[in-house]
Amino acid sequence: MTYALLALLVVVGSLVVAVVTSLVRGLGARWWLLTAATAAILTVLTIVFDSLMIAADLFRYGDEFLLGTYVWLAPVEDIAWPVVAALLLPSLWALATPKETDA
Repeated sequence: MTYALLALLVVVGSLVVAVVTSLVRGLGARWWLLTAATAAILTVLTIVFDSLMIAADLFRYGDEFLLGTYVWLAPVEDIAWPVVAALLLPSLWALATPKETDA
């Protein structure tokens, strides 16, 4: 399995959880906007710090499993993980938080 396929599977699964959570909990456009902003910030941080760690030779990837496209020094597959975090963690938080009742 390539890194891209694994990343795609996890991103799609996280997106499904986010959409279902949004529908079940009635999360509106503001929630999606904040989720997108969080994903953008995490993605930029991932690109910067992954690139710095790769430049410092702290870790390496098996090139045969990569697409070969890079953003700075980070493989494009690495961008999936901040997106997953931005989608999945708030979704799980919303599902775990008791629903407000009109009292």
